[in-house]
Amino acid sequence: MPTPTELLNFLEHYLTPRRKMLFEKVINQRTNHFTLAIQDVYQLHNTSAVMRSCDVFGVQNLHVIEEHKPKRIDKEIAMGAQKWVSVNRYNTTKECIKSLREKNYQIVATAPHGKAISPQDFDIFQPTALFFGTEKEGLSDEVLQEADAQIQIPMRGFSESLNISVSAAIILNILTERLHNSDVNWQLSEVEKNNVKLDWAKKSIKNSDLLIEKFIKHS
Repeated sequence: MPTPTELLNFLEHYLTPRRKMLFEKVINQRTNHFTLAIQDVYQLHNTSAVMRSCDVFGVQNLHVIEEHKPKRIDKEIAMGAQKWVSVNRYNTTKECIKSLREKNYQIVATAPHGKAISPQDFDIFQPTALFFGTEKEGLSDEVLQEADAQIQIPMRGFSESLNISVSAAIILNILTERLHNSDVNWQLSEVEKNNVKLDWAKKSIKNSDLLIEKFIKHS
């Protein structure tokens, strides 16, 4: 059975030089140091917009908890981001938190009230999973009780909350900018890079499954 690297090398023959250069440029800006989790966000456009923000700010993994209502990605609003961001789905909040803790992430809840840290003051050195809830209901008590810390965007107007996609974009913008200017080893490992690029290549090449099947057969 070919290794992921061998499969990637094979599929790269079907990519244009420009696409391969773009893959290299983007993969070097990707991180798993920060990851996002969204809990039962009913509005499809919000889920898709958060995914797009992950892509824009270089966050590779998005975790979607579907405890009460299954989701589907609104391709129009995601604008192709579903091809480039790795989406991890969970049936329960407990399952999601357990999986993230096993990967050594601290759990950080976004909350408009209480003693929360601003993105500018947040400690960026520990791998962090940022949890977002709905604008109306926010995060569940389960997440808030499990959270190691809380983060919030300082607000100076009459409104006390922002749309989830806006909040995610603002927080990611600040945190990833600080991360890139820090001494943190935030980039993907070579193994992670190859696995992601292989996934991108599969999604970029028509009939990639058939090509891979033939390659394996003749290997």
